[in-house]
Amino acid sequence: MANNPLAGHAAAFKTLDSLKPPRVMRVVARIVVIGIISVLLFVTLVPWVQTAQGTGSVIAFDPRDRQQNITALVPGRLDRWYVTDGARVQAGEPIARVIDLDPDYLQRLRAERDQKVAEIDATTAAMATAQRDVKRMTTLYGEGLVSRRDMELAQIKVAEFRAKIASSMAEINKIDVNLRRQSEQMIRAPRAGRIMRVSSIDTATIVKQGDVLATFVPEQSRRVVELYVDGRDVPLIHVGRRVRLEFEGWPAIQFSGWPSIAKGYFDGQVAALDLNASPNGLFRVLVNESPDRDPWPDERSVRLGAKVRGWVQMNTVPIWFELWRLLNDFPLQFTRPGASAAENGQLKADAKADDAKAK
Repeated sequence: MANNPLAGHAAAFKTLDSLKPPRVMRVVARIVVIGIISVLLFVTLVPWVQTAQGTGSVIAFDPRDRQQNITALVPGRLDRWYVTDGARVQAGEPIARVIDLDPDYLQRLRAERDQKVAEIDATTAAMATAQRDVKRMTTLYGEGLVSRRDMELAQIKVAEFRAKIASSMAEINKIDVNLRRQSEQMIRAPRAGRIMRVSSIDTATIVKQGDVLATFVPEQSRRVVELYVDGRDVPLIHVGRRVRLEFEGWPAIQFSGWPSIAKGYFDGQVAALDLNASPNGLFRVLVNESPDRDPWPDERSVRLGAKVRGWVQMNTVPIWFELWRLLNDFPLQFTRPGASAAENGQLKADAKADDAKAK
């Protein structure tokens, strides 16, 4: 009662003095007051990491390591399959064989080539004789024993032989091209990998050049994550930014603003950003593994094409500022609230330096 300022004036506040609130209500009132004070202190003092969220998938960094189609190199009929769905192959191992509709086509091409070679040999011998005739006619023409026309006819005959040899050589080149193409009847694996899917093509099916025969995925590829983020956040993302990743099928508990207490998440770093938007209107961001953090799950757990959610970590701000930003639908903060001009300038300089290193 000694600390109560109204203790000496109870008679002046008779109604208030007559109120006797239950003890439970007084306890609840104290709890509410303490809770409000705690919330205010929490949102004022506790930091929050701003993030730019995106979704994407796991891809291979090298285009040669991505899923690719095995196509028919020559038109013809599928003769034999050497693999099935899920088969593991090494570089150079056969996948399928395509043969020409004419089984004797290769033999006929070789015979035609031998014939052209024989024609060239015969024409070369005839041209040598014609060249001797030209020399003799030139000598006789100088002595006045033959006419100029006879000498020119001999020269024309040599030119005709040369044209015939050139034409035969062109035919041989065409035959060689066909032979090389037909020699590609055996479709082989370009590198070690796995056959994902074999087309439903029987040995009685005719295939054209470029028809897809199988789908092939190389092994031991370097994985990266491609995230698609909103264009409003892209100007604030630069190479080297930290990224938290959630892989599809991997159990995780996420607190985007407090990455230190998130469980089941993995770290990455921004490696590159696309200059133009993708057809879906979002910008693609490539993310590498962080060399100084735990490695990503192995390929058996996180395969190529697996879905990924990511959070690009931005600046650290108080929780009250983040709530105010979300309520007003403002973009992420480029500089820390309350930071000095020198600190803000240093943040911008660091971002430009990271971009220069990436280039």
